[in-house]
Amino acid sequence: MSFPAAVLGTGQTNHVTKRTDVSMAGMCREAIDRALADSGVTIAEIDAVVVGKAPDFFEGVMMPELYMADALGAVGKPMIRVHTAGSVGGSTSVVAANLVQAGVHRKVLAVSWEKQSESNAMWALSIPVPFTMPVGAGAGGYFAPHVRSYIRRSSAPLHIGAMVAAKDRRNGAKNPLAHLRQPDITVESVLASQMLWDPIRFDETCPSSDGACALVIGDAEAAEAVEATGRKVAWVHGTAMRTEPTTYAGRDQVNPQAGRDAAAALWEAAGIKDPLAEIDAAEIYVPFSWFEPMWLENLGFAAQGEGWKLTEKGETEIGGQLPVNPSGGVLSSNPIGASGMIRFAEAAKQVMDRAGDYQVPGARKALGHAYGGGSQYFCMWVVGSERPE
Repeated sequence: MSFPAAVLGTGQTNHVTKRTDVSMAGMCREAIDRALADSGVTIAEIDAVVVGKAPDFFEGVMMPELYMADALGAVGKPMIRVHTAGSVGGSTSVVAANLVQAGVHRKVLAVSWEKQSESNAMWALSIPVPFTMPVGAGAGGYFAPHVRSYIRRSSAPLHIGAMVAAKDRRNGAKNPLAHLRQPDITVESVLASQMLWDPIRFDETCPSSDGACALVIGDAEAAEAVEATGRKVAWVHGTAMRTEPTTYAGRDQVNPQAGRDAAAALWEAAGIKDPLAEIDAAEIYVPFSWFEPMWLENLGFAAQGEGWKLTEKGETEIGGQLPVNPSGGVLSSNPIGASGMIRFAEAAKQVMDRAGDYQVPGARKALGHAYGGGSQYFCMWVVGSERPE
C-alpha cells in the first residue's frame, strides 16, 4: 500500500564559485532553514533526515554526514545517506518521498550539497579505476565522445548545443539563486567560446559551484495543512530509479537503457500516456548543453534522433511546448551533490507557483530528472499541483 506524499517546501543557498564565509555545515543549514521556513515546519517536527552526497573525493571529507549530524538536525533521529554519484540529489529526494509513501515517517527532511571550492572534482574524476580505460579528462572528456556520437546518429546541426546553452543561461539570469547569470548571452557568443572537448565549448559546460539544497516532504495530513493556508504543495505523482553498469558489451551511452527503463516506469507510475502533452515543465540534468536533446529522446519526449528538433523550434523555451530548465539548470548552477535535488526542487517550485520570475504559467505537472556516473544512475519524479487519484 502506498500513501500520498508531497513537497511542503524547498530551500537553496545562493550558488557561487566559493563560499569562504561558511563551513559545509553552515552552508547546509542555510538551505535547511530556508526549506523549513518555506514549508512552515520546525526541525522538531521532522521525523527523519535523508542526506545526499556525491563522492567524498569531491571535497576530501570522508563520511561528512556523520560529523555534520548536529547541524543537519539529525541527532536522535533516523538518518540515511544516499550515494549515486552526480545523480545523488535526485535519488535522495526519491528515497525521502518513498519513506513517506511507505508510511514509515510523516515528515522527512532531505538535504544535499557540494563545496567544490574545498577540493577538485576534476582531479577526483580522473583517478584511475581498476579494469577500466583511464580517461584523465574529467567529466567533459568522458562525455564528449557520446555527444559526438549523438550528432552523427541524429544529423543534428552543430548550433543546437549553443542554443541550449544560451536558453538556459538566459533563464538562469531570472533566478536570483543561480551561479551564472548571463542575460546577454547569444548563440553566436557561445559558438565563439573556446573549444574544451570537441564538440563541447566553454560556454556549453556547467560551472563548479558551492551550494546546498533541502526539501521537506510530508504526508497527506501535513500537505493538507499547508493547502489550508492557501499555499500549494507539490504532490508526488510518481518516482523511478534505475542503474546499469558503466561498461558492458553493446552498451548505448547515447541513449542508455537504464534511463529509458526509468522513464517508462515513471510515466506508468504517474499515469502519463503522452509526456510531451502532459508535462508542463521539465527540470532535466544537463551538465553539457548537448544532453538536452539526448535526454529528451531518452525520456520519451521525442523519438530517437528527433530531440534536437524540439530545441531548434524553440519548444524548450519558457512559452514553448515543453519548457526545459526554466531555472537555468545545471548549466547555470552546479554544486554536484545538490544539482539533482535542485532539479527536483525546481520542478516542485513550478507546480507550487513559487518560481518567481521564471515561473511557467499554469504549470500543473512537472518533471525532475537527474543522472550520474558514466550515464549509469538515473532518477526522476513527476510532481503535480493536484493530489493524485
